Amino acid sequence: MSAINNAIISKLPNAQTSIFAVMSGLAAKEKALNLSQGFPNFKTSETLINLVSSAMKNGVNQYAPMPGIFSLREAIAEKTENLYQVKYNPDTEITVTAGATQAIFTIIAAFINKDDEVIIFTPAYDCYEPSVELFGGKVHSVALKAPNYKTDWQQVKSLVNAKTKMIIINTPHNPTGSILQKEDLISLQNIVKDSNIIILSDEVYEHIIFDGETHQSVVLYPKLVKRSFIVKSFGKTFHHTGWKSGYVAAPAYLMTEFRKAHQFNVFCVNHPIQVGLAQFLKTPDNYLGLPDFYQQKRDYFLSLIKDSRFEFKPAGGTYFQLLSYKNISDEGDYDFAVRLTKEKKIASIPISVFYKDKYDAKMLRFCFAKTEETLEQAATILNKI
Repeated sequence: MSAINNAIISKLPNAQTSIFAVMSGLAAKEKALNLSQGFPNFKTSETLINLVSSAMKNGVNQYAPMPGIFSLREAIAEKTENLYQVKYNPDTEITVTAGATQAIFTIIAAFINKDDEVIIFTPAYDCYEPSVELFGGKVHSVALKAPNYKTDWQQVKSLVNAKTKMIIINTPHNPTGSILQKEDLISLQNIVKDSNIIILSDEVYEHIIFDGETHQSVVLYPKLVKRSFIVKSFGKTFHHTGWKSGYVAAPAYLMTEFRKAHQFNVFCVNHPIQVGLAQFLKTPDNYLGLPDFYQQKRDYFLSLIKDSRFEFKPAGGTYFQLLSYKNISDEGDYDFAVRLTKEKKIASIPISVFYKDKYDAKMLRFCFAKTEETLEQAATILNKI
């Protein structure tokens, strides 16, 4: 087949294969323990599987309504009100999505035009910037630096101008495991109060937060919620990332525009999974126990490696833990991560790849959403490094 390269102008000329795919592929090739990509290696609820299976067997196998089945949107609205005392209209303000990444992409598709500016915080989930660039937008990044990864809100304020269309926040934060505090959301609220800036709040780890902290959702702040999308993930909450199921909530005037893009993006989401989730959400214990569940895993993992040469500050949320190897090697984090995968047979994610300037604090991200046996295997390797 002849090439037509001269006729193709890439819309993402600098885009590379996702680091998650790279490290997971390397882990598979090297038969290494994979703590790089963020997915649990334990089973999801049998109850939920049976609910979905029952829906399939009962013939729920055709297209779902474009915004999602109403019973699921209603359950989401009830859950949100119970947790945050904020009411979303399930008919006009909630849409079920094929995971959080599709939700994020669709929000950006619906609102970002050529030369619009978007502020993100790095290290950032790697779909943010390319999605903005696809639609002609320009990204300004605010770097969160080790070891605390705190936000410099004065820098954020200095970046805001007439072209600023959107600010993307993420808490609990992937990949650092840090969390935003009340004062952070108040600072954000003050910065955008006299503007038309849209907030995209990536809150997929809302239930995975530790040490008695409260998740600071934008919905808790009246001046933010009226301009914000919140993005959530059932995959993160219920341990089935491969189902690619999530949702967005936003005021009706924003959701109207979102659905215009959503209908031509995926149109609708897996129908039997929605039926199962609608039933499963009726039992709050199915998600309210997650902080303790994952904190036990975090604490167990850290207890196993406390005498290693790695340094760490316990993650405040998510199921990722950063480990500093500054006392072990002067190598760049990408090279060190590759070497650990090849030579020590354990895969992780280097953090510098998420920064525009490749800021390297000698940090690697490890996923602890694993069985105790896997965490023990990982610790045995790490303690020998």
